[in-house]
Amino acid sequence: MSGRNARRGRRPLHLMRTAAVLVLLDTLAQAALAGLFVTGDLDLLTWHSANADALAALTLTQAAAALLVRWRQGGPLWPVGASVLLTVLVGAQQALGQARILAGHLPLGMAIFGLATALTYWTWTFTPTAADARMATVEVTE
Repeated sequence: MSGRNARRGRRPLHLMRTAAVLVLLDTLAQAALAGLFVTGDLDLLTWHSANADALAALTLTQAAAALLVRWRQGGPLWPVGASVLLTVLVGAQQALGQARILAGHLPLGMAIFGLATALTYWTWTFTPTAADARMATVEVTE
């Protein structure tokens, strides 16, 4: 594989890494905004709500990137499922927050952070092999 093709072949994993890091950082930002809101800065609730929309978009991007890693680089299937689950959980988190159901909103936020951390860790430890990429190609062409 030429240098250009090798770089192109790694793009899905680079996209997944970038998306996973952004999701994790945005999840941390959500916790910080919530904590500052609780201290009495009511304007931060608006920021917290707007940032939830950004987090939802980021999780969709991550799910798409996980699918590309699976198809193009022969990555495992579980990160795709975990990324889709994360997207669903963020949607549920938004609904709970809008309904002011904090008894569900706060623990779900911790679960989202844990799943985002696991996915970010995986993206930095996964190394696709040439055999994985060949298997992905065979699966798509059959």
